[in-house]
Amino acid sequence: MSLMPDWLNPEVLLSGLGPVALGVLCLIIFAESSIFPVLPGDSLLFTAGLLIANDSLDLPLWLACVCATAAALIGNVVGFGIGWKVGPALFKKNSKFFKQEYVDQTHGFLEKHGPKAVVLARFVPFVRTFITWIAGIGRMDPKKYFTYTVLGGILWAAGLIVLGSLLGEIPLIKNNVDAIFILIVLISVLPIVFEYLKARREKKRTPAAPAEPEPQQP
Repeated sequence: MSLMPDWLNPEVLLSGLGPVALGVLCLIIFAESSIFPVLPGDSLLFTAGLLIANDSLDLPLWLACVCATAAALIGNVVGFGIGWKVGPALFKKNSKFFKQEYVDQTHGFLEKHGPKAVVLARFVPFVRTFITWIAGIGRMDPKKYFTYTVLGGILWAAGLIVLGSLLGEIPLIKNNVDAIFILIVLISVLPIVFEYLKARREKKRTPAAPAEPEPQQP
């Protein structure tokens, strides 16, 4: 948060806006969940809960949770649609960077780890934007994708707002919001790292298939 310009500071964005603040909150959450990764989604949600708790933001907590979650879910639907539509056009020419085999590999990864990745990606900046495109490009099963994106959206959007309202007034947390979110990101990334290392170990243990003998010439 400290690396961002002042106009992206969550308190600057939300303080003194009254009911308009809810629209600003939803717009930013939608954009970060679909097309624009460089936005302070985590800290904005947490700060919204904090401001509601100390009456600096005149909004019902439940309304902020419902609207922010809806914005996050709609953003994910849009991002998934972009990946689904744009993917075939990008990989049709089978160029150096856009090969069909990458799509097949992505599809395989999402079939195996997709649900976990979709939920955990919500708590990782940048990744939460791109995972929606990747899921669409990789042709992840839409029913599975939407089921877990709803779960992730509720845990992230509503969860962080409620967390801000409950814990935001604690001085240690209020004065170290950046550190708290770095910790959340690290915890969210750990399962993905463990899965990657596990897959590498299993790959090394799997014996390579024997090469087929060359056909003999008559």
